[in-house]
Amino acid sequence: MTHKEIHEYLISLGNPKIALQSKGYFKTGPGDYGEEDVFLGIRMPVIRDTLKQFKQANLDTAQALVKSPYHEIRLFALLLMVALFKKAKGKDQADIFKLYLANTQYINNWDLVDSSAHYIVGQYLLNEDLKDKALFKYGEGVLYKLVYSDSLWERRIAVLATFQLIRVHEFELPLSIYEVLLKDQEDLIHKAVGWMLRELGKRDRTLLESFLNRHLSQMPRTMLRYAIEKFTKEERQHYLAR
Repeated sequence: MTHKEIHEYLISLGNPKIALQSKGYFKTGPGDYGEEDVFLGIRMPVIRDTLKQFKQANLDTAQALVKSPYHEIRLFALLLMVALFKKAKGKDQADIFKLYLANTQYINNWDLVDSSAHYIVGQYLLNEDLKDKALFKYGEGVLYKLVYSDSLWERRIAVLATFQLIRVHEFELPLSIYEVLLKDQEDLIHKAVGWMLRELGKRDRTLLESFLNRHLSQMPRTMLRYAIEKFTKEERQHYLAR
């Protein structure tokens, strides 16, 4: 099937009632983070099932579909990139990584970021050994450029990409990125950083507590709440009171 046929097939799966619910859930009102995004009304399980139907689709298809005005079709394209990336090696992975970063303007809601960034950006950086803190510090690395971007979504991509580093107990670069974002004004960044800190804490509780103790006075409350979610009730109260 061509990308146009897949596009039309996905449109045919739309449900107006679900689309209306999605418009509210993903904050598409004036001034909201998802302003003017257009939804078809397709649930994630249906999108994943559709991906299985078109498992022969290639990167050219993903490149065309990721520019769709419809949220769920962009999500399909990103999940296709993830599936292709997992099967790819060497140059083919690099091509997917580059295509992903060239299209961040279309990766413009939290679910689009969260379902793809760590699988592609995070894993590629891990594979290519680009996690050296110096690359971040001096502005030569991909994550440096993303974390200082004016785009909320590029900054969230940077945060979610660190998930792959955390999973293999590489903590130094992620913590450097989180320090930069302590003063970020966006609640969706506070939540993402708090989530990653919580994941880090599952692997190194002492390191998380050290980070919290150093930065508690700067840390947005939402970020803190997410970070300490797995603490006991008494421990949470202790940190929140401080």
